[in-house]
Amino acid sequence: MAAPETQLMLSVGLIEKDMNADTLWVWCYPSVSAEFREVLLSKCCLRQDSQGLHTFVFGQFCRTWYYISTVEVQEPTALKKATHFSIVVTAKDFNPEKYAAFSRVLCRMYIKHGSPVKMMEGYIAVLTKGICQSDENGSFLIKDYDVRKAYLAGSVKDVVSQFGMETIILYTALMLKKRVVVHHPRVEALLEFTRALPALTWHRKDWSILYPYVHLTNSELENLRTCTGYVAGFVDPEVSNRSDLFDVYVNLPDSEITVSQSAKEAMAMGKLHKDIGLVIVQSAEDPDRTDGQVIKDISIKTREILANLTSLAEECENSKITLETLKQHHFPPATENFLFHLAAAEQLLKI
Repeated sequence: MAAPETQLMLSVGLIEKDMNADTLWVWCYPSVSAEFREVLLSKCCLRQDSQGLHTFVFGQFCRTWYYISTVEVQEPTALKKATHFSIVVTAKDFNPEKYAAFSRVLCRMYIKHGSPVKMMEGYIAVLTKGICQSDENGSFLIKDYDVRKAYLAGSVKDVVSQFGMETIILYTALMLKKRVVVHHPRVEALLEFTRALPALTWHRKDWSILYPYVHLTNSELENLRTCTGYVAGFVDPEVSNRSDLFDVYVNLPDSEITVSQSAKEAMAMGKLHKDIGLVIVQSAEDPDRTDGQVIKDISIKTREILANLTSLAEECENSKITLETLKQHHFPPATENFLFHLAAAEQLLKI
């Protein structure tokens, strides 16, 4: 029986761009819905003539992760009619490095054999045995790719070096399960930045909030609206005018963070925020500390706050906090406000 991690893959698909510059969904195994195919075709860059080749992109749609590797066909090869192709792997788990490595093996197989049959065999081998071995196309071993490594691959230190004390706005938004939208015209920059943000709330280890590559289409925005809080990346600058989509807007090229009018009350900053911000900045700016250590430092501070919140809840009926309870402790207004909204996010609030 295959190990549980091999059961995370859902499908493998193939998109080709032919000599007439038509981009077509050519093949998949076992299946992908028509709606999801349209989303994947829009992500694979073969329809976007001017934007150059994105060798690897990833994202999430309807609770399914997709990983797309795109290759330009170089002569001579078994592929006679295609100028480019994309291999699409869909899966239940977030692990870009794992699926990038597996896609590379599948790409080499397709270039060599010119038929999806070998790819299907490779896919089934990984699904059943967790390994895909081939001398000339490279081998892939699923157990080399631990999910914690994927979580730690984004750089919190880079986020802090760009935004400094303003990182506390991102931390607060994530803690309160707010909607964070990030814009950058380059998809690679978006993927790199957005994947690091869930690590600011390491106690949740929840990367399902990440939608790193979203287009302003009805199906994708409807999918996004089903989520309570998220980190969503957009290449289209038009998203800055879509205040219905965000509580916090990050303009990456200009290093600007804006809090929307509707979220200002929940996101009000005080001494507690400054203290947390200093912990984040001092840790991240220490050249001897790794990203993993910075995440741990932030996590220790977070656990301290959550422990205080839990002990407040224990004083209350049904272990649920009320605004009255918080008022009895005479916290500074911004701290009381933050703890109230955090209790709601952590389901410790009496409704």
